[in-house]
Order: sequence, then structure tokens, then C-alpha cells
Amino acid sequence: MQLAEGRAGRPERCFFRQTREVSDSVRPNSTVPPVSATPTPGVSTLFEPAQLGPLTLRNRVIKAATFEGLSPDGLVTDSLIEFHRSVAAGGVAMTTVAYLSVAPEGRTHAECIQLVDQAVPGLRRLTQAVHAEGALVSAQIGHAGPVANASSNRAQSIAPGRMFNPLGMRRTRSATEADIARITADYARSAQLCVKAGFDAIEIHLGHNYLLSAFLSPKFNQRTDRFGGSLENRARFARQVVLAVRDAVGESVAVTAKLNMVDGFRGGLGITESIQVAEWLQADGALNALELTGGSSLANPMFLFKGRAPLKQFGATLPWYLRPGFKLVGKKFLRSYPYQEAYFLPLAKQVQAQVDLPLILLGGISKLETAQAAVAEGFAFVAMGRALLHDPDLINKYQAGSASSSGCVHCNRCMPTIYTGTRCPLVDPRPGDEPIVGV
Repeated sequence: MQLAEGRAGRPERCFFRQTREVSDSVRPNSTVPPVSATPTPGVSTLFEPAQLGPLTLRNRVIKAATFEGLSPDGLVTDSLIEFHRSVAAGGVAMTTVAYLSVAPEGRTHAECIQLVDQAVPGLRRLTQAVHAEGALVSAQIGHAGPVANASSNRAQSIAPGRMFNPLGMRRTRSATEADIARITADYARSAQLCVKAGFDAIEIHLGHNYLLSAFLSPKFNQRTDRFGGSLENRARFARQVVLAVRDAVGESVAVTAKLNMVDGFRGGLGITESIQVAEWLQADGALNALELTGGSSLANPMFLFKGRAPLKQFGATLPWYLRPGFKLVGKKFLRSYPYQEAYFLPLAKQVQAQVDLPLILLGGISKLETAQAAVAEGFAFVAMGRALLHDPDLINKYQAGSASSSGCVHCNRCMPTIYTGTRCPLVDPRPGDEPIVGV
């Protein structure tokens, strides 16, 4: 794609910002005949097979992308394989491996898996283990952009404009049009490696103010070239990446995108603009589904999670030079939100009213009745994260009638464990863990 020349703005911005929040307004061969990806409203088909592009999933439950912290050398480990194998054995239709970076500077930190040739053998062992349990497996690919820790990566981070990120104590640089062209090609190359490794689906990360999401956000994207300004310009990078990925992998795998409905802070992407982006992505014809999310790893992480903010535990994971500052602004950076089931549903229904693409509902799905209701209301799939971390066998239990709710209490103590191996402290306590009270 030919890129016009232009000038990018370079406003200085900071990572820990005191922003004001916005309101929550072996591959299995199935013999099951293909069925519609979008269920009939009013009828729950949670445990029936469903179509996702070229794939037939055994039910409508997907393990959401979460970083497991089990790749200390940036490569797949036996522990990471076992994590996804156990979720697959537990009954989900598809598990999502995250976070897979398309470029060295696009890793969140150095322990992130980068999609290079050396990573393929380990990823292939992982996909084979999941397929052996009868489930499918998706690869979440992305570029962290301003969320990347430049100090850990030993590579300068890239953003729509210049900003300061104290996590790595470095300034980002403003992406040039050459960077945008290179990164677009990196997505295509990385998607091809995922297919080579045996993945059934590719999920493109367009959320949480990672690079493509940061370009969508009017707060972070104040460029004056063809990649900034109007929403059409701000969406240009994301749209060309999605098209490039589809062109690279063809029609043999499913391609989905994880899209922010709102950034969760004043001046960020809002629901009206997000719906327009979703309509453009639908018109482009490259996606098989959209997974709907919200929040910002830069400005409001808890908007995604809801529930209690693990301030003390998160602060203990930070480098020593960040801890004093976090004590001052931590409560504003990690806000506690009341937890409720399906907390993104009101926003997601606004997208559903305007978009015909199959939609994946994420956020606060811990009870069987919540998942069933979401499917009955026309969402193609539900994505679950913390509930499955607490109990990988939960979907089997739902189907067997031996459970109707996850034991997850939404304390979010799992969040800080991503740096040492993601776990639920309720079921896998370690020495030094503080008691979880008030549950």
C-alpha cells in the first residue's frame, strides 16, 4: 500500500496520567454440519457447535487472551503448553495464546514471545497439545506501541506521537510512515508464521491503547498526517493491518479483531467512534468476528477488569524507582470499580445494533446463566478469562451440571502474578501471599 508523505505531531505525554474516567454507559476434523455464527435471539445454544469463518467450534466459549508470564526467554515453555492444554481439556471450544508480538520493539517486555522462526517449533507443540484435547487455538498478535517497556526490550518504543513512559524511563518516538509500512508487513509475516505453527485463528489486537488502538485514540493520536486527525485517518493503520493479515493467511483460518469500544478516560475513543470503526472493518470484509473490549493499559487498566484494584500487590512488582510515584498516583491509575456480571454488555449491545459481524462478548462472564443469556441475545461467542484461570475445567462442569458459577471472587490478585507465572491465588497460594479477605 502506497503511503502519502506527511508530518506527524509530537506532543509530550506521560504513561501514569491522572485522567478522568468515563461512565460504563493434531487439528480436529469435525463432522458436525456448519451452523450460523450468530445464534437466534431468545434461544441459548451455548453448548452447540458454531461456525467461526472456516472453523467449526464445538461450543460457543472461547478462552480470552491473557498474558500467562510463562515464557521467560521469550519462547514457549512446557508450563505454557500445559496451561492451554488444561483449558482445552476443560471444555472450551478455543483457547487464545497471548501476547505474541510482531516486532522486537512491539513486545510489552523482553519475556514476551516474538513471532520469529525460532518460536515456531514451540508454538507448534502448543497447538498440537490443544488439538489433541479436541479444541481449537487462536494466536493473539499485536504491537504494544506505547505500552512496550523500552528498557526491558532494549529497543525504543513507538507511538503515534512522542510521550514519556516511566515503566522503561524512556520516551517513545513518533512512528514514521516507514515504520507504519514495516509494522504492517510485520503483521502479515507474523500471521503466516502462526499458520505455519498450526493455529486455527488469528486475533489482531486493536485494544487497550496498544499501538493500533493508540492510533485510534484521539487522546494519544494528535498527528497531522494521513494517519491522524479525522477518525478515518486514525483508523487507517488498523484497517490496513487487518487487510494485510487476511491477504497473508487466505481463507483457511479465521481472522478476528479485539476492538476497544471505549478507552475509559476523558478524551479517549468513545462508543460512537468505535461503532464507526467496527462498521468500516465489517465493510472491508477481512474479519470473521469482533471481540469487544475496553480500557487502557496506559491510562485506566481497571476499566477492563472491574472489581478490586490490587494496589499493594501491583506496586510490589514495579522497579524500585517507580514505587514512590505509584504510592502517590496508584489509586488514580488503578481504580476500583464495582463488579457486575457482563459489565460490557450495555456497550456491546450498542455495537450489536449497528454491526452484522459475529460478536464475541467479553467481560464479567462468570456464571453459566450469564453466558447462556449472552448467546440467547445474539452474541456469537463469549470469552472468559479469570473464571477459567480459577478453574480450567469450568466449562465441563457447566455442561455436566455440577457447577453454575465460577469460584472467582474478582479480587484481581491474579493481575500482578503475570510477571512470575499467572495464577489464581485462591486456588494456587504461594508463600508471601496475603489472605484474600471479604470474599
